[in-house]
Amino acid sequence: MSEPLHPSLSSVLNARSRDILRTIVDAYVETGAPVGSRTLARKMGLDLSPATIRNVMADLEDLGLLMAPHTSAGRLPTDQGLRLYVDGLLERGNLGRDEQELIEGQCAAFGRSVPEVLEEATRLLSDLSRCAGLVMAPKQDEPLKHIEFVALGPGRALVVLVTESGNVENRIVDVPIGLPPSSLVEAGNFLSHRLKGRSLGDTQKDIADEIRSQRAQLDELTGRVVQAGLATWAGGERGAALIVRGQAQLLSDVQAIEDLERIRHLFAALEQKEALLRMLSLTERAEGVQIFIGTENELFGLTGCSTVIAPYYNQQQQIVGAIGVIGPTRIDYARIIPMVDYTAKVIGRLLG
Repeated sequence: MSEPLHPSLSSVLNARSRDILRTIVDAYVETGAPVGSRTLARKMGLDLSPATIRNVMADLEDLGLLMAPHTSAGRLPTDQGLRLYVDGLLERGNLGRDEQELIEGQCAAFGRSVPEVLEEATRLLSDLSRCAGLVMAPKQDEPLKHIEFVALGPGRALVVLVTESGNVENRIVDVPIGLPPSSLVEAGNFLSHRLKGRSLGDTQKDIADEIRSQRAQLDELTGRVVQAGLATWAGGERGAALIVRGQAQLLSDVQAIEDLERIRHLFAALEQKEALLRMLSLTERAEGVQIFIGTENELFGLTGCSTVIAPYYNQQQQIVGAIGVIGPTRIDYARIIPMVDYTAKVIGRLLG
């Protein structure tokens, strides 16, 4: 997520400017159409002339908070304007008890596997928000059976990892050029001996400590191969699964050809599963609901979309996944933010 607006930007807005910006965003969320000064005067019910409102709108446009899509048209909020609205002007609603009970009931885990619970939660979020729902399932850190390194060419090797359940995963790592084949064999034997019957998450720190303290009887090149293998597995979303549901919801409110083009770009972005997983994994470094608006996220920069994501935790209060929605930038932030937050908390309780 991009840096929040500098505090001085919101501080230069007086109460009238804030009210007008908030009203424009609320109207944009409701209709998706530009908002004119006469419409604003009617909506706000204040004793302000359209000319006065136009002057304020011009000031907000100069600050980069509003834009005019056409000459003599009304104004729309920019991504920056939406960010200021979400961070400082939004009055978040409370999720109604009926919706809370619906989420809890639909996500109930009795007799269902974790993937089934997450699938249902994602579909429910999509239906309630009228956006696409997405979830990053917990990483599966399975006990391991075997690991080996296979030479691919100068400076490259393939790491092959086999779990006790029979799953096989491969990664390519950089290794020292001119490395003898015996070092790859030794590195594989070293890791297989220490990992067998245990997960990488359980043993990774112990192995790294052993190498650093030189308790491991490895020559320098072999030690570098082992460290490269560990770093590669730790850096990826190993075992993480992505579920996306409700993409058709994004087509329900297309109003123009340019809207359809943005949705086409979004569908293409949603196919980039690894990029989506990287975006969702950002929640592991932040607390609470994360909101990405328009161009703040490289993956969705061309789509005119916003993403609302919240992490969920296991019993040890470790973040194990994330759930959220993606939709047009005019999603109902006041309703969807608490909805995503509550669903993440329910998922965390059920997994615990």
